[in-house]
Amino acid sequence: MSEFKKTVEVAIIGGGVIGLAVARAVAQRGMRDVIIVERASVGAEASSAAAGMLAPQAEADCADDFFRLCCQSRDLYSAFAQALNDETGIDIELETSGTLYLAFTEEDETELAKRYEWQTRAGLEVEKLSAGTARLLEPCISGDVRGALRFPLDTQVENRRLISALASANEALGVRVRTGVSVDSVNVKRNRIAGIETSRGSIACERVVIASGAWTSHILNEALPNPRIEPVRGQMVSFDATPQIARQVIYSPRGYVVPRRDGRLLSGSTTERAGFDKRVTAAGVQSIVTSALEISPRIAALPLTSSWAGLRPRAADGLPVLGPCAEIAGVFYATGHYRNGILLTPVTAELLAGAIVDEEISPPLQIFSPDRFQLATVA
Repeated sequence: MSEFKKTVEVAIIGGGVIGLAVARAVAQRGMRDVIIVERASVGAEASSAAAGMLAPQAEADCADDFFRLCCQSRDLYSAFAQALNDETGIDIELETSGTLYLAFTEEDETELAKRYEWQTRAGLEVEKLSAGTARLLEPCISGDVRGALRFPLDTQVENRRLISALASANEALGVRVRTGVSVDSVNVKRNRIAGIETSRGSIACERVVIASGAWTSHILNEALPNPRIEPVRGQMVSFDATPQIARQVIYSPRGYVVPRRDGRLLSGSTTERAGFDKRVTAAGVQSIVTSALEISPRIAALPLTSSWAGLRPRAADGLPVLGPCAEIAGVFYATGHYRNGILLTPVTAELLAGAIVDEEISPPLQIFSPDRFQLATVA
């Protein structure tokens, strides 16, 4: 317990992919006295429940600041994956096969046409495909498809291997990880971080990173900006597709399927405000399977092998919360990633490490600053 009483350089609240990646990045920049405090186990919440898609173009409706941040992070993934492999020997299975987005109705075709138009005007890589060409690329898709877009740069990663790689990288760097330890509050004195109170005692620290996902608002006191993070449940199912029936991520406006190298075919997802209830429901599974069968009727013959749910952390305005708190020195936010935690992992780590170690406040940290949420009071 003496370890919890000493002063550390950086305390990171949350051991999901965001907290792990930020810890690795600051440690690589020379901060060796870093601790991660995680209420459950490493990567146990949204990080392991995700589908691992890196698909900003498939999901975006316009080229705004958030879209640009997502594309920036997606484009960092190749070097990020290689670096993790070099450090740990773990392949995070970054795929480069692209993403296919299908239209099945007239409304779908209109949506895809709009997406193709603005992305083409923006100079982004996107291909318009006929139904026949789409089925040549992915023979498993339904004969009812009316057309498709292909996004060659949108891809996927095996998120569970990403968790393992980040955990191993932190271990090699000497970052301490304490699991099964909850953080009750953040201590602020004279407008500066003083430490954190945990279920196993106090930790004094010079800097704290709030990377606690859906549990963020539980640990914030009135001295800190509160982005009112709420949990949004997302249910998922997995089929056994050995041999694999698809080669790339396949979307429709109602769902998606994600092929994995180990033969699993993931499908999702729901968007439900159910509090902290992570139970899988019959209605949730039914909606996912219905959307999957629309994409590929061949899925009907596949065994459904597992189902699960995760809690996505959504801020009040639906955007990530990144960077330092202007009013309270030493407090940094890396939360509210909602449906894009895996996608935004590398860019979040780079931006936060720059702010923490080098005091560099880049434009995205100004745009997505926690200071956009009003302080109730300052201690």
